[in-house]
Amino acid sequence: MPRVNRTFVFVLLLASSCAFLLFQLYYYRNYVSKEPGLHLLDPAGHVMSSQVQWQNLKKFLALAQFFRLPLFLADSAALALLSQDALRQRDRAMHEPHCSFLCAGRPITSFALPASQWQLSPGFLLAAEQKGFQLLEVRGRDPRLASLDTLSGEEIPLHFLFRLHGYIIHVVLLYERSGGYLWHGALRLKATADPTFAPFRLLDYGRHAGAYDRPELLLTVVDGLDVRVPRNISRFLVQRQEARFLECRYHDARSFLQLYPDDSSAAAVEFRRKAKVLLRLAAQTLGRLDIPFWISSGTCLGWYRQCGVISYSRDVDIGIFISDFRPQITTAFRDAGMSLKHQFGQVEDSLELSFLGEDVKLDIFFFYRDGDVVWNGGTQAKSGRKFKYVFPSFSLCWAELLEVKVRVPCETLDYVMANYGGTWSVPVKSWDWKSSPSNVIENGVWPVAEWAGLIQVY
Repeated sequence: MPRVNRTFVFVLLLASSCAFLLFQLYYYRNYVSKEPGLHLLDPAGHVMSSQVQWQNLKKFLALAQFFRLPLFLADSAALALLSQDALRQRDRAMHEPHCSFLCAGRPITSFALPASQWQLSPGFLLAAEQKGFQLLEVRGRDPRLASLDTLSGEEIPLHFLFRLHGYIIHVVLLYERSGGYLWHGALRLKATADPTFAPFRLLDYGRHAGAYDRPELLLTVVDGLDVRVPRNISRFLVQRQEARFLECRYHDARSFLQLYPDDSSAAAVEFRRKAKVLLRLAAQTLGRLDIPFWISSGTCLGWYRQCGVISYSRDVDIGIFISDFRPQITTAFRDAGMSLKHQFGQVEDSLELSFLGEDVKLDIFFFYRDGDVVWNGGTQAKSGRKFKYVFPSFSLCWAELLEVKVRVPCETLDYVMANYGGTWSVPVKSWDWKSSPSNVIENGVWPVAEWAGLIQVY
């Protein structure tokens, strides 16, 4: 009996295995993968079928189009994949719809909708349920009503979650605020709500309230579906990362004003008007330079304590991290009609700018990071003495003051207490910036020979 060639047998087995594998791939691609309702599992065991998710989105967007709901794509993962070049290349390459962008490997797709448009389509929810979507509606009180005497208990819709075949379509409602920006509320489930309805930890929106500039929208085709997207996607994504919004403490402000009524004199009313104009001008001027700022010192205290400005403070205070300093700041404010009142310090140490507009002063304090604290400097012009004001590190959130969208330290109470101590809730009209703050420390003296460049008063 002839001996079998081992190499020949090995090559034959290898060729047979490869052929069988190719047949399996061909059969799956042409037959199995097109069977409706078939799902794959990812390594974590979750159902992953982009075709089913795409069919859900197609059905949902068709309903939105029928009811004329101007939804726009707000999903961070999907938007991160999108670009005009990618869309054009995809349209050329694909001959049939495929969920490359909208599904993005997640069981959720997020859309946003102006709340004013939602009120015009009362039949949408019923139609969605008839199409098989399960609904979870999250409602809450409009926080702006917290300062009013109302027992109506009326709530506004904040979030809608539509579920079909295990996939979630999240619609977040955007409300227009008096400051001209868009706001959405936090997603807080009622005790009666089903906590397993959706993977809430994966939602893009709802962990906190958020604030956005109104995006310019573009109607385009994504994965074969007509979808509105922000024209400037990268800007929208940056805003989403920094969108956290802090509501004014209306209840506490009301209690404060009952104890310490607001000054209603003509001078105080006029100051509040001028402060509003100045704050809006600062926001516009620094916005054009793409420089983030926050309200600081007495202006921050006024927002936190009484949801307004402290009329006897007679100025507006803002903070900017020194890393965001631009030499064009002075020119930009001058072009906006303001005059430079003084400039103290230097970029490397204790920089401070002060501008004057309509006899109200805008003080800009530049903040320096130093380990786990931040500080800003102060200078006494007549003596050259330096001061330092130390704060715990903080992050920035959006807020509204005098109908202007501004930033505040997210850890506002820590910030206020560092500056004003435990008695911050009690008005103090005699305030010495060199000795009254709780966080002020002496920081040396500017050399006399350098005063001409470091202490400039106009």
